[in-house]
Amino acid sequence: MAEPQTTTKLPHDVHPEHHLTSSAMLQDVVIGLSDGLTVPFALAAGLTGAVSSSSLVITAGLAEIVAGSIAMGLGGYLAGRTEVEHYASELAREHREVQEVPDVERAEVEELLADMGLSEATRRQAVAELTADPEQWVKFMMKYELGLEEPDPKQAPKSAVTISAAYAVGGLIPLSAYFFTATPQQGLGWSAAITLLCLLIFGYFKSRLTGQPPVAGALKMAVVGALAATAAFGIARLVGGA
Repeated sequence: MAEPQTTTKLPHDVHPEHHLTSSAMLQDVVIGLSDGLTVPFALAAGLTGAVSSSSLVITAGLAEIVAGSIAMGLGGYLAGRTEVEHYASELAREHREVQEVPDVERAEVEELLADMGLSEATRRQAVAELTADPEQWVKFMMKYELGLEEPDPKQAPKSAVTISAAYAVGGLIPLSAYFFTATPQQGLGWSAAITLLCLLIFGYFKSRLTGQPPVAGALKMAVVGALAATAAFGIARLVGGA
């Protein structure tokens, strides 16, 4: 008679874990799209309070989207390059310290391992093994002492394109209403409805992806966009004397 087979459940079978794997592209899309939805919307609302022609709002809005997407893309590129240069500078410094003051660096390794809760005997063995290879030694110090991960040198141009494109897409959403309405006031009404709906949707999914309360995130995005547009509209009406 065959014995019944038993299946051993691994820990992840009993308690599956779900973690967000954040990507640089997702972060860039969020940056570009959130600014693209709010800034051109506020500009169009402000112009609506000062001009009587939808064509002027469209012209100024398109100019702002072009300028804003270029500026945002350039900012993303420079941020990416700065991260690469900062990592390279810190890496060179750690290599020098390992060569010039190895005793000090060994003491820092042991201190880091002590903070992790390793026993004295384990720390001594780990320090000896880590410091035997200068490359691994430096990598350990970069990650656990400085908290730095090696950045992708190709990420800077990717970020520039992604942020710029996301900003342009986001900016065209509030401006699109002015193409199909006779007056700026009508355009503002439709623009506000469309943009606030998009901000709610975007804020909801952004918050879900980042592990935040989705409803609160959606409302926060919508409130920020509404306040920016209201302020711009009010200032334009005040300055224009309407």
